[in-house]
Amino acid sequence: MTPRKQVTYSNRPNHAARAAHRAGERQFKTYDTSHIRPKKSKAPIVFAIILAVIVIGGLGWGGYTLFTSCSANAPTAVETLAEGESVTVIIPEGSGAKAISELLLDNRVIGDSTEFVNRVTETGQESALKPGTYTFAGPVTLDGVIDTLVAGPSAESFTVPEGFTVSQTAERVAEAYPGTITAEEFLACVNDASAYAVDYPFVDGAYNNSLEGFLFPKTYPLVDGATADSVVRQMLDQYKAEIAGIDFCYAEQHNLSQYQVLVIASLIEREASLDDERPLVSSVIYNRLAADMLLQIDATIAYAAGTTEITQEDLDTDGPFNTYLNRGLPPGPICSPGLASLTAAAAPADTTYLYYVVTGSGDGSHNFSETYEEHQNNVAQS
Repeated sequence: MTPRKQVTYSNRPNHAARAAHRAGERQFKTYDTSHIRPKKSKAPIVFAIILAVIVIGGLGWGGYTLFTSCSANAPTAVETLAEGESVTVIIPEGSGAKAISELLLDNRVIGDSTEFVNRVTETGQESALKPGTYTFAGPVTLDGVIDTLVAGPSAESFTVPEGFTVSQTAERVAEAYPGTITAEEFLACVNDASAYAVDYPFVDGAYNNSLEGFLFPKTYPLVDGATADSVVRQMLDQYKAEIAGIDFCYAEQHNLSQYQVLVIASLIEREASLDDERPLVSSVIYNRLAADMLLQIDATIAYAAGTTEITQEDLDTDGPFNTYLNRGLPPGPICSPGLASLTAAAAPADTTYLYYVVTGSGDGSHNFSETYEEHQNNVAQS
């Protein structure tokens, strides 16, 4: 987005009818009652008694209904893992205590999500819970589960963060499988996308025959006897599972393929660090494409240059990923985006923004604007 501050990049019948009764006329005899002394009516007393019974009974029924209703809504404890039972749980990157508690509850690691969150807060461990793959064997205690999550996953898993390139992923896989899989072996598979097209049709026609963008970022369990090929397939399986829930209709209506959505998602992943800004960045990309404007995204320049900082020389160097010189999307992804970026790329926010620039707050947030003049003011303030 130009001009923008130079950025360093890192790796959900009211029925009212009533029956009408017609009363027939009745014939009454007339009596002389003047000599009869009227008796005091007991009707008010009877009525009061009946009313009291109704009120008391109503209160009793109301109390019973309230009690049973509250009882029905009260959370029920989940039976946790028993002796001899075990389960593997994957905690995604960026998960908070609440999200983690729900995962643990669903897998019967804990019996009460609220109790878990309260205990984590009480012990001041909210920011200490680590993502990764965990195996819990019953029986477990609440404090034991928290201690495990604070200690982090064992060496039986490895994590590919959002925004990793295929080269970075190859290094991470080689570290996870020392002496078994080399980075070169992994890259050889990754750079032969056509070999996977039969089993994974979505990689067919990938730019430069590369699986860039398709190696889904996640924590993966280590597998005995794994090969470079099997790990690649493990990641492609995950990508396939993740995109199954994404609605691509909006993108298709704008003449964008699913592969182009992946490209946009990779741009969003490297440009936006806050989840609530990803749909906004996506809207800027869509709006610029619609207006036939240059995207001018720094992250594509950094990718082409293979650097974390871009220079004016990088901006002036022509190439397919230079979005300052070439209109439209780059020909392929620049990293592996996470689910939040993929979702934002498929369904951007409804805005008229054409510009954004990083703020000076240090939290990775951006200021968005509709006009170049507004953008210049934001640049001056960043």
